[in-house]
Amino acid sequence: MQTIISFRNKKIPVYYTSTDRKKKTDVSYLLRLLENKFENGKRAVKACIDSLISIEIIGCEAILHTRREEDTLALSLY
Repeated sequence: MQTIISFRNKKIPVYYTSTDRKKKTDVSYLLRLLENKFENGKRAVKACIDSLISIEIIGCEAILHTRREEDTLALSLY
C-alpha cells in the first residue's frame, strides 16, 4: 500500500506492508524519526534525507531510497 507524506516542503511516497491499524503509528514514528535525524543526525544522514525519493516500511524498518543508490539508508522505527 502507499501513502504520501509531506516533509520539509517535499511530498514523499511511503510504501508499506504493515497492517492498517499499524499504519498510523508507523507513519507518525517515521515523521518524528526523520525530523530528529534531520536536526541531530550526522552529515551523511542529512544528505540522505535531503535527496529522498521514496520510503519503504517493512516491519519495523524504514528504508530511505535516494537519488543516488549509494546513499540509501535503513532506519529502525522502534
